[in-house]
Amino acid sequence: MSREVDLFVIGAGSGGVRAARFAAGFGARVAVAESRYLGGTCVNVGCVPKKLLSYGAHFHEDFELAPDYGWSPGKPGFDWPTLIASKNREIARLNGIYRSLLLGSGVTLIESHARILDPHTVEAGGERWQAKHILVATGGWPQKPDIPGADLGITSNEAFFLPALPRRVLVIGGGYIAVEFASIFNGLGADTTLAHRGDLFLRGFDQAVREHLRDTLLAKGMKLEFGAEPVKIAKRSDGSLATSFKDGREIESDCVFFATGRRAMTEGLGLENCAAKLDDKGHIQVDKQFVTAEPSVLALGDVIGRVQLTPVALAEGMAVARRLFRPEEYRPIDYELIPTAVFSLPNIGTVGLTEEAARKAGHEVKVFESRFRPMRLSLGPHSEKTLMKLVVDAASDRVLGCHMVGPDAGEVIQGLAVALRAGATTRVFDETLGIHPTAAEEFVTMRTPRAG
Repeated sequence: MSREVDLFVIGAGSGGVRAARFAAGFGARVAVAESRYLGGTCVNVGCVPKKLLSYGAHFHEDFELAPDYGWSPGKPGFDWPTLIASKNREIARLNGIYRSLLLGSGVTLIESHARILDPHTVEAGGERWQAKHILVATGGWPQKPDIPGADLGITSNEAFFLPALPRRVLVIGGGYIAVEFASIFNGLGADTTLAHRGDLFLRGFDQAVREHLRDTLLAKGMKLEFGAEPVKIAKRSDGSLATSFKDGREIESDCVFFATGRRAMTEGLGLENCAAKLDDKGHIQVDKQFVTAEPSVLALGDVIGRVQLTPVALAEGMAVARRLFRPEEYRPIDYELIPTAVFSLPNIGTVGLTEEAARKAGHEVKVFESRFRPMRLSLGPHSEKTLMKLVVDAASDRVLGCHMVGPDAGEVIQGLAVALRAGATTRVFDETLGIHPTAAEEFVTMRTPRAG
């Protein structure tokens, strides 16, 4: 026997749950299949637990600052199992919330693997489901480089469940995940090395941001190895790991953490049973409305490889639900001016064009830039500085990009993202009164463009 729905969603991550909930709210019959965990990568082995660990790592600096403010906390100690147990409790709570959101919306939840049998049929939970529309929202999965000994390393999936904090950690990669986890391990007290095959991490970010973070991480005691391409990992008799690099370098550690990219999770989905196609990187190809080459099959989120951020997947899920079941409210996704944060220590927040991208696009650019010691650090011998930067089109005075490295950068940039979407100029920034004393007020008090 088969059951009938208007929308069958494969994957209960951010995008899939958003599409399912709102489609059901619009009156559609909806089923969702999830074989792993509710909430997807973000809730379970991504954004949420990563930020909790980042908070934990930040306490190291808080304890260092405490004597400057009159506190005598004594010698602090850190217990990794306590942090992980606390994190696990919070994730379990969020899993329950996602379950309640789905069931409360009238969605049928099938905790089982799902496979497409034909353009309108899905097999899941021992049943066959007939669906007017099938939505694939299975996300991505960490991948390791194809080198000898790669199986000795871990990825972000395993890092959240390590039984103990490694004494020495080698993080390999140069993107968000690499920089964030290197900061976490370093902040929690591990001897941390970040190795990246490029000449500097965070490709695509503003050059000043990249360089400022590099210098700050070095000052915090992190070791940085650039131009370092791993070729082999070997386990020694004492249990340590020796990672060899193409140029002859070798780094010894107790844990090798790979942050070397993610692949789309399309295995076992039965895509070969419909006309959906993959691109050369293994992502599902879709049009602007997230429809594959098979008109009844759609895909969104990390599995399409467009912009791999949770808020983007949420927006895509909403767009799909509206277009299919509330078309009068449909609005296409605008992928311009997407704000983002990197939860390194210190944080990065950014929205809009980098200086380099603005010049490449043909803008005559004015740059406003400020570097200053955060007020919180002013009572002691602390040299860390915050970076704030505005990239402005000289002809129109419109602010093209805002970039920050410093405490709570993501919180600050989220507000500025609204201003950029509204087309704010530097005059608008100048005429906006600051909140004093805050770091954020620096964005509305920068008056003199950088020379050159």
